[in-house]
Amino acid sequence: MENSTPTKVTIFYYDLTTLALMHSVETFPRIGNGRVIISDEFKKNKSIIQVCEGEVIVLNKVGDRVND
Repeated sequence: MENSTPTKVTIFYYDLTTLALMHSVETFPRIGNGRVIISDEFKKNKSIIQVCEGEVIVLNKVGDRVND
């Protein structure tokens, strides 16, 4: 693998066993072209929707109730 830099990302995904929309903050290597390489182990039973750089604070997701 090319030179890589550990990069913190927030990943939004569907858990294929429950069909729930989930998110997780992880650290994966970023290679020279800017692409983050997500491990096969993390991808198992998931359908990845979005990868965001850094830690994203999720206030609510589809189906969540917003507290007043």
